[in-house]
Amino acid sequence: MNLLLRRLFQLFLFLGLYFSSGLTYASPVPVPKPQIDSTDFVVFKGLVVDLHTGSPLAFASILLKGTNISTVTNTEGSFSLKVPKDIKRGFMEISFLGYKTRVLPLNNLVDGLNTFELDALTLVLPEVSVVFSDAASLVREVIKRKGVNYSVSPVLMTAFYRETIKKRKTYVSLQEAVVDVHKYSYTSGKKDWASLYKVRKKTDYQKLDTLVFKLMGGPYNTLFADVIKNSDDFFTDNMMGNYDFSFDMPTRIDDRTVYVVNFKQRPAYTDPLYYGKLYIEAQSLALIRADYSMNIENRDAAAAIFVKKKPVNANVYPIKSNCRVDYVESGDRWYLNYCRVELDIYINWKRKLFNTSYSSIMEMAVTDWKSSTIDESWLKPSSKLKITAIVADEAAGFADPAFWGDFNVIEPEKSIQSAIRKIQKQLKK
Repeated sequence: MNLLLRRLFQLFLFLGLYFSSGLTYASPVPVPKPQIDSTDFVVFKGLVVDLHTGSPLAFASILLKGTNISTVTNTEGSFSLKVPKDIKRGFMEISFLGYKTRVLPLNNLVDGLNTFELDALTLVLPEVSVVFSDAASLVREVIKRKGVNYSVSPVLMTAFYRETIKKRKTYVSLQEAVVDVHKYSYTSGKKDWASLYKVRKKTDYQKLDTLVFKLMGGPYNTLFADVIKNSDDFFTDNMMGNYDFSFDMPTRIDDRTVYVVNFKQRPAYTDPLYYGKLYIEAQSLALIRADYSMNIENRDAAAAIFVKKKPVNANVYPIKSNCRVDYVESGDRWYLNYCRVELDIYINWKRKLFNTSYSSIMEMAVTDWKSSTIDESWLKPSSKLKITAIVADEAAGFADPAFWGDFNVIEPEKSIQSAIRKIQKQLKK
């Protein structure tokens, strides 16, 4: 397998025989953090919807202006944001592609749930300073300018990571973690790395057939989705010729034009590559969002990428592989804000009447960041999460009600909330 395919996604499934129903309670060695009194924070809860339809807006960005404190809405449009009490006159900024950004003073918000209605922008395109008639050349220019539009110094990020596995429509595995992300310069060839601060999980092995189904890599799977940081895995000069690029209808973010570029692999190239959309801010030529999928038509080649180990009496194939990455602007730079990876697999059992399908979601929201001089010499080997790590093997249960303390998290959807309540009841037995 060539270098591209070895690095392509670097997300693997680990399927091992089920030997025990016991939980694993290995505790990670955390990077030390200062203890903060939870009374120093105020929690603001909200629901972000379309002004005219009332439809929830998923993955809208929520930012406390003047700080790097942020979160995103979940798939139901809900969010919660924990704000230090010493920020008495702060402003909350809510933005969503194609909608007018809203900025509200915190002291105007009420206790309980606030509903924020965003108005869709009327698409009137002003003149822009740079116009590209060739979509491929625009993408090349985006990659060329990453040292101008993104951080060129190391950044230490605090992030919330969630990993779920469903068997058909039932949750069988949940993992959540507070993660320290050590992000190198966007012009550096060094790969970003992560360390786990707190982790919790529950796996219902009784619903996993005779298999322990695990995902390898944890937060790294979402970090590898960062198209700009890992542009060498996506759009090198050698790889550009394997894609067709075309312009879609442009859109707006706040008062700025955003180019939309479609890309897909050319039929002549048969190894699995990507297809999707790139959203590029017209003035700065910064990539601000990417939605893309892996081409899995060649299911044997796709299986070779994703499946690390499988049972001998089954064939395992990916049937969906989707990614989303969003960036948020702070000052004159754009920073990683949210990553989401969706992977569905199909298990074709030999000598069995019924087959099995699983769907998994890995998502990570950056909730704070600061400039940092990354010095790895002080780190213990156990503090740095290995790229082959399985988060489920690093976690305890969901029993601690104050587990997350003062960290901002992605609000769970109703179905996840129900699953967590069931887990908590089981642990009390």
